Amino acid sequence: MDQVTSRISNGVMLNAYPDSIGEKLEDTITMLEMAEFKDVFSFFYILPTFFNSDLDRGFSIIDYNINEDLVSIENLEALNALDIKLKFDIVLNHLSVASPQFQDLLKLGEQSKYKHFFINWNTFWEGYGEYDENGIIIPKAEYLNKLFMRKSGLPILKVPFPDGTEQPYWNTFYQEIKYQKITINDLDKVEGLTLDKAELICDIINSAIDSGRDLNSVQLNDLESYKNEVLSIVHEHRSYLGQMDVNAKSPMVWEFYEETLAKLKGFGCKILRLDAFAYLHKEIGQSNFFNKPGTWEYLERIRKIAHDNDLIVLPEIHAEYGLHLHDEVADKGYRIYDFFLPGLMIHTLETASNKSLLNWVKELVNKAYKTVNMLGCHDGIPVLDLKGKEVNGHYNKGLLSEEEIEHVMKVILERGGRVKNLYSASGKKLSYYQVNATFFSALGEDDKKLLLARAIQLFIPGIPQIWYLDLFAGKNDYEAADKAGSGGHKEINRSNLTLDEIKQGIKNDIVQNQLKIMRLRNTSKAFNGSISIGHTPEDELDLTWTFNEEFAQLKANLNNFSFTINYNESGLMKTMSF
Repeated sequence: MDQVTSRISNGVMLNAYPDSIGEKLEDTITMLEMAEFKDVFSFFYILPTFFNSDLDRGFSIIDYNINEDLVSIENLEALNALDIKLKFDIVLNHLSVASPQFQDLLKLGEQSKYKHFFINWNTFWEGYGEYDENGIIIPKAEYLNKLFMRKSGLPILKVPFPDGTEQPYWNTFYQEIKYQKITINDLDKVEGLTLDKAELICDIINSAIDSGRDLNSVQLNDLESYKNEVLSIVHEHRSYLGQMDVNAKSPMVWEFYEETLAKLKGFGCKILRLDAFAYLHKEIGQSNFFNKPGTWEYLERIRKIAHDNDLIVLPEIHAEYGLHLHDEVADKGYRIYDFFLPGLMIHTLETASNKSLLNWVKELVNKAYKTVNMLGCHDGIPVLDLKGKEVNGHYNKGLLSEEEIEHVMKVILERGGRVKNLYSASGKKLSYYQVNATFFSALGEDDKKLLLARAIQLFIPGIPQIWYLDLFAGKNDYEAADKAGSGGHKEINRSNLTLDEIKQGIKNDIVQNQLKIMRLRNTSKAFNGSISIGHTPEDELDLTWTFNEEFAQLKANLNNFSFTINYNESGLMKTMSF
């Protein structure tokens, strides 16, 4: 096994934003240089505010240049000196409206060289639907009902073109439109409008802006004849952000991918997470989520570009276990995300039952999956992923039953979690998607549960990814979630920590004990070998890793959350008891 493969197999991965600790990336490096963190991490998954972005905490990329407000070249040199390899995202499906490409489109319209870089919704659906009163094509029901939606309503954002028209562009994920209040001076050019009428219109419009109502639905009553002209003025005073879907049928998009992957390699990237790749391929009559065979073709093209840049590809995909999409991705030789572990872990500790967890571990071993696993992360705790699914008339069981999943959700929500759902094109809720909470709060803020959860994670096959806030037993941040508004559920688990808080936190047993086990996981050659599962009662666990003469064994009691780790180091037998 070469050195790179060894580190890929064995290393523990930190996960954080550049400013999750302190104010800039250099503060995280200060933490990593502390004696307590020696040999704890081999990788660092730096979330994409590393780059220039403007929405969705980094996942709306403006460009893939270093965000100099948070990151410097010296920071990258320091991480390299610590022998920490980097994992970055490429957000395959979309770019920000503020990206140079989309800004060129807004400026030049039909004359822009990026005319086909993004997806004009009406152009895409021309001939497959009917225009509504707002000039938007509504696809025929046979097509519309197949679409997999990440938000309510059609996945579009209307943007102004230089010819005065508003064009709808495909926008699967986030958008943010802000309207500024108007004044009577803004309505000066409206003919026939008296001062009294202008004041009344301003009151009605500004009240709608304050309440967040759809301005097209506002009734001006006796002043309705002025509505179109007034709304035109209102739209001139708006600002908007959005994650605009790119058109992967355009050669320019693939040239952009090639340039980006080469750039990320230069920053020190070793693992490349493909964010939202399953939405990239779009086809009339398909769901536009992991369309086949188109998505496979795109994935292979990306893998070839990544291989040319010595990058390991990690496709990010959320789907029900019963769909067995993870099987298909793994069978094609890709490393996959273990989005199943967080929910399974909560179920295991809340029910004192090893059955479901061990079923998954055995599948990991028997099918030789290469994974990155986690407990908490920048996103939510996945629950949809655990479900079963009917495929071609046959129901494939999930990792947990519907009742067990509902119990996991109920527990997290009772402990303060927030919910993210999926929607149909009409806005109807179809399903829950994930629950947002810190993993510590999801476990009832119980130190013993968190420590055992961490130990089990570190003994599960795959690269263990550690959310910085979980390491310091972070609690739900309700103030941040509320402040962020209706889409702010994720902020409940993204509290920034100061360096002083880090220094104080290191003194706590829950932090010190996690670091001890993580250091073992990061350095012991045993984890380069094979895992065996000991026969135990349902409320116990016995997991052992061996590689030549090296071994590490976890024995745990799921009732009282106590556990021991037996291992050898430099020929000596050692034990950690918790």
